[in-house]
Amino acid sequence: MLNFELYNPTKLVFGKGQIEKLETLIPAGAKILLAYGGGSIFKNGIHQQTIDNLKGFEIVEFGGIEANPHFETLMKAVAIIKEENIDFILAVGGGSVIDGVKFISAAVHFDGNPIDILQKHILIKENAMPFGTILTLPATGSEMNSGSVVTIAATQEKLAFGGSALFPQFSICDPTVIQSLPKRQLQNGVVDAYTHVLEQYLTYVHEGFLQDRIAEGILQTLLEVGPKVVENPEDYALASNFMWSCTMALNGLIQKGVPSDWATHMIGHELTALYGIDHARTLAIIGPNLYKVMFETKKGKLAQYGKRMFQLTGTEDEIATAAIEKTIAFFHSMGMKTALSENAENIEKTADFIADRFEKRGWKALGEKQNITLEKVKQIVLASY
Repeated sequence: MLNFELYNPTKLVFGKGQIEKLETLIPAGAKILLAYGGGSIFKNGIHQQTIDNLKGFEIVEFGGIEANPHFETLMKAVAIIKEENIDFILAVGGGSVIDGVKFISAAVHFDGNPIDILQKHILIKENAMPFGTILTLPATGSEMNSGSVVTIAATQEKLAFGGSALFPQFSICDPTVIQSLPKRQLQNGVVDAYTHVLEQYLTYVHEGFLQDRIAEGILQTLLEVGPKVVENPEDYALASNFMWSCTMALNGLIQKGVPSDWATHMIGHELTALYGIDHARTLAIIGPNLYKVMFETKKGKLAQYGKRMFQLTGTEDEIATAAIEKTIAFFHSMGMKTALSENAENIEKTADFIADRFEKRGWKALGEKQNITLEKVKQIVLASY
């Protein structure tokens, strides 16, 4: 097992009605920026519940954070925070709103041009504005980690950043909120979380036995509850296990002491930036084809995955190959279309564009073994057409 440090200061407040604890979680007398997305929190009653549980606090509202939060939009919130002397940010929404608030938190006191946080991947270790979250859409795990992804609309770039100062102080996670979510968002959430685990699991065989078993437990739970929760989101047992699986998939625990990949995400982000494809759907497009192109590197772990998740038998090659097909079948059962051509038009130059963009950024060696070269990136994207 690799050496590691584990740090996660987020207080997770999980279960029905936990929003009633909100006023005890925010510092007394704080002036709050209430940040949210497209307005669904008004329809599902979460906005009113939030306001009802913040009596006595001064609140400034900021809506309109996009499904892939835009740098340009978030900088407007930064300006409001400075003008209004805000003390605390409350993100009410899914992973995009929370990611957006992480950038706002980092940018308020940043010494320099905040766009550098994204383009230069600057780690934010101090001077971030405190924030908490009320989760309304399980998927990304952003409610319990310090990572974020933000889109620069002007350049069509979707870039990741993070740092130890960007953990939420608290996150309220009430599984009943999923009852009002569209089926597409639930499908996305399941596939997003599932792929988060695969990025940290489908690498190579190692000695992090416990981490593997925890990862496999999350995968097994998502395989079991994923299709059911999409059809029955009012079932609390399904909803709670779905929400907790999404959080556990990316709160840092299963990544400690083991290698991880993340090339599927890096390529997938480009498809979202170029074509506006839902994040989870880009993962379903790229992931299986990455496993095929990098088959020899990942074969041992793919075989382990196939045996433990799907009870497959045969030679290592046979099990590994079948495991990829089982994964694609699961994605299809979750409503994913796994070819780029099914999700976007005029895709002929996509592989070259992404490889060129990675080369300009200096991203020439991706994956757990740094062996996903620019040529491999092109092969993966071409195989995804």
